[in-house]
Amino acid sequence: MDRGLLAMTGVTPAPLEADAAVPSNGLSDAEIMLQVKAGDDSAFSYLAQKYRRPMVNFMYRTARNTAVAEDLAQEVFLRVYRSRQSYEASAKFTTWLYRIATNLAVNYIRDTRHERAENMVSLDEPDENTGLTVDVPDASLTVEETMMRRERMAAIRQRVQGLPERQRMAVIMHKYQQMDYRQIAEVLKLSESATKSLLFRAYETLRTQLQEFM
Repeated sequence: MDRGLLAMTGVTPAPLEADAAVPSNGLSDAEIMLQVKAGDDSAFSYLAQKYRRPMVNFMYRTARNTAVAEDLAQEVFLRVYRSRQSYEASAKFTTWLYRIATNLAVNYIRDTRHERAENMVSLDEPDENTGLTVDVPDASLTVEETMMRRERMAAIRQRVQGLPERQRMAVIMHKYQQMDYRQIAEVLKLSESATKSLLFRAYETLRTQLQEFM
């Protein structure tokens, strides 16, 4: 658990392990968030610990920069804590969490759309801090094949970043967060059929633009 985050929110961190068991006899995340709403800061510490890595991963795919991803993930949890009194368990906690994260990510995209990105990390490259690798390199590849793979990954990164905002967020949630259509629909406040259409258009665009790599 990030101590700086907790210090900023005024929360004293509970001594949690990386894979801490669900507290309070297996309550759902929504029920645990209701405990946060009621003033249980140790419950907030648990949720922040549990979802820190998925949030860093999500923001990493958006920002393509580890330091920025860490900052954005921390901001997500700050917003969760600040919004605790307005939380209602009418939807899954993860739906509410990803709505906050998506809004923050979209704002980041809009604020930085004109910045140069040559030195950003590729969408599919492993990150030493998150420990997440989407495509594991094949040691049997030749130098030429490795270069082609890197070129392909750079092209994918560029094309995904060029998608319209909603399509881009949907692709990141679907491909990198392994979220299904229903979950993405709930986060984006769309019907499931509209979400399928959104992703279909996104993948068709990517397929057309990346034909030379197929």
